[in-house]
Amino acid sequence: MNERNPLLQRGLTHRRDFLRLMGVGGLGLAAAACGVSGQGGQQNVTKSQVEEFWAGKTRNGRLDWANWVGYIEDDRATLKNFTKATGIEVEYKEVINENGEWFGKINEPLRAGQSIDFDLMVMTNGIQLEQCRQLGYLAPLDHAKLPNFAANAGASFKNPTYDPDNTFTVPFMSGITGIAYNTKYVKEPITKWADLLNPKYKGKIGMMADSQELGNVGMFLTGVDPEKSTPADWEKAAAKLREQRPLLRKYYNQDYIEAVTKGDVWMTMAWSGDAYSLAGPEVKFVIPEEGGTIWTDNLCIPKTAENPVDALEMINYLYDPQVNAPLTEFITYITPVPGTKDVLRKKADAASGEDKEELESFLTSPLVYPSEQDLARLRRFRTLSQEEKEQYQQIFTPIPQGS
Repeated sequence: MNERNPLLQRGLTHRRDFLRLMGVGGLGLAAAACGVSGQGGQQNVTKSQVEEFWAGKTRNGRLDWANWVGYIEDDRATLKNFTKATGIEVEYKEVINENGEWFGKINEPLRAGQSIDFDLMVMTNGIQLEQCRQLGYLAPLDHAKLPNFAANAGASFKNPTYDPDNTFTVPFMSGITGIAYNTKYVKEPITKWADLLNPKYKGKIGMMADSQELGNVGMFLTGVDPEKSTPADWEKAAAKLREQRPLLRKYYNQDYIEAVTKGDVWMTMAWSGDAYSLAGPEVKFVIPEEGGTIWTDNLCIPKTAENPVDALEMINYLYDPQVNAPLTEFITYITPVPGTKDVLRKKADAASGEDKEELESFLTSPLVYPSEQDLARLRRFRTLSQEEKEQYQQIFTPIPQGS
């Protein structure tokens, strides 16, 4: 199944250099968006307001979609099939490289109530997505038009704390932050974040430079649930990370997988999709005993979208397991549609040779289909208010800078 090789492009450019408050939502049923109130001054949206927004809006037969690099097949099969099935023409552009940069592009037009020339966009839950929510930049979703989401989304992807009742967003893909280590050099099992503080590996340890990622690991190291953390917890976590700093070879942005594959470092923080698609066969990925981070890239509709009904139709289409399965196979991150596993199981049963072997490996990978036990050990970043965001960054940003 060498067709997955184009993932090399995605792995090198997709999840990079942004302040990510990440996560898969808690358990619960998605409902028609009503009566939502959450952390950090999130908007309250009533059912009547949802109905008011969508009243009179019609299908236009066109959709402009902004996404990250490598988040659709190179041949755009999903988009072509959507057009065949619905008659809606899709203009798809890989224009999102970093959440902060993207927010900078859309902030002024959305603030002015103007179109950003896109009807659908994908944003990681975190600081910038929270800003979009609080500033009223996102359209409340009409869940009456999303039956596939209600029927096929995994329970862990419904009703997230960063967007209660999936009022403004639904997941596109998710991933895990854990540890990758090279078994050629590390002969003992690496099972916990504390192993990245072992002096015998001095100079062979890598960490991510991202302040949010670092903060989460610091809290795992100090026994704190990041989602329930306080500023006092952040200070203790930062102290533990400064204690680790002399042991490190480097704080990485986008080249850690190459480093651990080559042996420049022997163990490092890593993202699950990169570990699956980019690392050498000697590199193993683990979710640490203390816990790992899980983040979500979300589909959302700008409030000024010119074709919002068409965008809703695309969202609903993506939650069909038959549609989502080949997309998941290409992207190799965690899908919010668990029914894709049955679809790909049938494909594996009918396959042979290398294709069958790779599909079997894919279907049994906890990096793509984590178990309930794995999911139970994962945590999100806590949603931050503007004031908390500034305090958080003041505490953790200096660490990779050496101060």
